[in-house]
Amino acid sequence: MKKTRILAEIAITVALSCVLYFVRLWTMPQGGCVSLEMVPILFLAYRRGAKEAITAGAIYGLVSIIFEGAIYHPLSIFLDYLFAFGVLGIAGFFKTNVLDIVTGSFLAVLGRFFFSLMSGVFLFASYAPEGQNPWIYSLVYNGSYMLPELAISIAVLVILYLSSPKLFEA
Repeated sequence: MKKTRILAEIAITVALSCVLYFVRLWTMPQGGCVSLEMVPILFLAYRRGAKEAITAGAIYGLVSIIFEGAIYHPLSIFLDYLFAFGVLGIAGFFKTNVLDIVTGSFLAVLGRFFFSLMSGVFLFASYAPEGQNPWIYSLVYNGSYMLPELAISIAVLVILYLSSPKLFEA
């Protein structure tokens, strides 16, 4: 029964992330957007732990390819989707309190940022303006949407936790 409940929560997490991906504040020209897509994965991390959230994140990464995924290189499947969303599950290594939600979410999104940065440098360097360092270009490009998305995700999670901490209990 417990495994069935966990599988159902993973499926709901992936579905919610898919729906929330389309609730966007803005979209970047070469991919990436400010949305609420990370919130369900981070929430599952605090509720169930890292293993389940890493699984949900990786599945969401694969499913998101179907919606608007752009695969310019086979490595993009890993850097932009599987690893980038799977790493969000590391938030599950943190306890469930306000400080740990902020810290865990920050570190998890930093992990996502790392994979997006690598993708930008190695796969999308040609988009950088002529003469601009691909590392700087990728840092600025990815940071410009991931920082606001991180702030919004943390705000939503903290509000959820403060309004109903029992939601975060498995």
